[in-house]
Amino acid sequence: MIDKPVYTLKSIKNLKGKNMIHKTMNWQLVEEELDEYVWDKATAQFWLDTRVPVSNDLLDWKQLTDLEKGVVKKAVGGLALLDTLQSEEGLYALKKNARTQKEKAVLSDFTFMESIHAKTYGTILISLNTFKEIEEIYDWMNNDKKMQLKVQKINEVYQNGTPMQIKVASVFFEGILYYSNFFIPLWYRGQNKLANLAELIKLVIRDESVHGTYLGYKFRQDFEELDPEEQEDFTKWMYEFLEELLENEFAYTEEVYKEIGLIEDIKTFVKYNANKSLQNMGFGIYFDDAFASDVNPIVMNGISIETANHDFFSQVGAGYLMGEAEEMLEEDYDF
Repeated sequence: MIDKPVYTLKSIKNLKGKNMIHKTMNWQLVEEELDEYVWDKATAQFWLDTRVPVSNDLLDWKQLTDLEKGVVKKAVGGLALLDTLQSEEGLYALKKNARTQKEKAVLSDFTFMESIHAKTYGTILISLNTFKEIEEIYDWMNNDKKMQLKVQKINEVYQNGTPMQIKVASVFFEGILYYSNFFIPLWYRGQNKLANLAELIKLVIRDESVHGTYLGYKFRQDFEELDPEEQEDFTKWMYEFLEELLENEFAYTEEVYKEIGLIEDIKTFVKYNANKSLQNMGFGIYFDDAFASDVNPIVMNGISIETANHDFFSQVGAGYLMGEAEEMLEEDYDF
């Protein structure tokens, strides 16, 4: 049995800084202003899936055809797989290469929220489906070749990539590859259907927007430290990786969404978010046919709708509801 060293207060004081067991995080020290801003932003918008009543969508759900239900289930199930990978592997890989201690704290918050996101999709499926139907969708997402190829390509970078490659993979993952599945709930919301399901998706998107902006900034810090030749080589790798991911993503889109006639709309939405992700990392527009004006207006309407009709005091949403008041009458006092 190996004896563990015993540290007394006196012995710890004698370690004199460079030999300290672990460096204490000093929140008074400003290493990077954005770390504190994003920490405040991310923690302020904390939410839980249980605060949005997805079961209130059951009437809308029952009015969908079996084909439509199948598409929604695959969209939600696919997101569950993606966020599981991000919470279990992606944030861990990013955290190993953090530039500051507070960046590690921010990424710890991101890790927890990715777990909330993964659970959220389970909550959606449980609220709208039978046990057997849920098992079927989990079986599909764990075995669909294109879904599995998507996560395998990203996870390969998480396990073996350089710190910069890992940041790119994470930005592409959350900022691009999620959006083929985000499209459908937003599309229904734009038609005033599945309001609570879409509300949860919008809460996830709100988080992912913060994650992508923050990691894009951290990537730029690394990228600017490269010499011009290294930047050129890395940029070449990045765009080749993007094209490789999109080839599979568009094949997945055709597989899942062909029968409802939304393939081209979803591809445009994915390209639009690819442009946004690249801009977050300091690059220009890559797709000239994918601006906000090119995105399906029903989806843009779904994004713009403020909030679902939640109980004001006990539940939260991506926006908020104003309370409604009515004038008191004399008969209100008759008990």
